[in-house]
Amino acid sequence: MSAPAALITGGTSGIGRATAELLLERGYRVMVTGRESVAEAARSLPAEIVVVRADARSLTDLDHVMNEARQRFGALDVLFLNAGISRVKPLAETGEADFDDLFDINVKGNFFTLQKALPLLNDGASVIFTIGAGTGIAAPAMVAAKGALLPLMRSAALELAPRRIRVNAVSPGAIDTPVYSRMGIPGRPLSPGARAFPSAGWGCPPTSPRPWPSWPLRPPATSPGTISSSAEAWASGGSRTTHDLR
Repeated sequence: MSAPAALITGGTSGIGRATAELLLERGYRVMVTGRESVAEAARSLPAEIVVVRADARSLTDLDHVMNEARQRFGALDVLFLNAGISRVKPLAETGEADFDDLFDINVKGNFFTLQKALPLLNDGASVIFTIGAGTGIAAPAMVAAKGALLPLMRSAALELAPRRIRVNAVSPGAIDTPVYSRMGIPGRPLSPGARAFPSAGWGCPPTSPRPWPSWPLRPPATSPGTISSSAEAWASGGSRTTHDLR
């Protein structure tokens, strides 16, 4: 019997990358996609992990990803929809380009990735959305784009239930990943950027030093790697909060 296969979008850094490494350790065949850090990921990730450059907004790129997954794996047991961007801007400062980018990548990208993956998903597979950490801050366009994924996830869970495909979401708190440094927000809980988040601290990658207080990294049964496991017999259509990359 072939090892189970997982496709992780936005998997070249941060939460996606940590999940890819975890699933590889658990015996999965893994493919990751990304727009940034692709060359570095191809060099530094284990050789067994397939790295594909893809822009979630591009349906042509998504077709290429699915063709690669079909040729290498034949079918998929896990689809982790982790690609996304953030624009922490107030209502008055959000431009049309910001709005379009947020919805094109976070909503359109995840919707069509799931649609195009449907023929590859085995019955009983697991689909996981990353919702994001921004629901409690004053950034209406970003909150709207990330919030749109919850009803999408729940509706997809209903549609795919006859195939026993579980569709769930993880809602991380603030995790110290490269996305925040690109936004100019330092990963320190006492910084002005960190005060924008309702949590008292930041989650960190398992190998990172933690010189500041942070939430526990391994709460039970809330990480993408755990939700993807059929052995956990998760219900479908749920969202779980986590500060854990693993």
